[in-house]
Amino acid sequence: MKRQAIIDRTIKAINQLPEEKAEEICAFADLVSKRFEEYQLNQGIQKMAAESKAFSFLNDEEDLYSIADLKEVYNG
Repeated sequence: MKRQAIIDRTIKAINQLPEEKAEEICAFADLVSKRFEEYQLNQGIQKMAAESKAFSFLNDEEDLYSIADLKEVYNG
């Protein structure tokens, strides 16, 4: 279903409801919108951190430990 068709269908359904139910739908739409904004913000932060060179020095660091250093192997 196309975006505009979804919007039109939703508006038609809201117009048939009493005012308090329409307010509930409005509150729910606000909640979904805020969650989506937070999701986009988190994705942007994760992308920025992943592409950042701030911790690139860790890639040049030699490994201090190896599998041979383990005293007990965990096979969770």
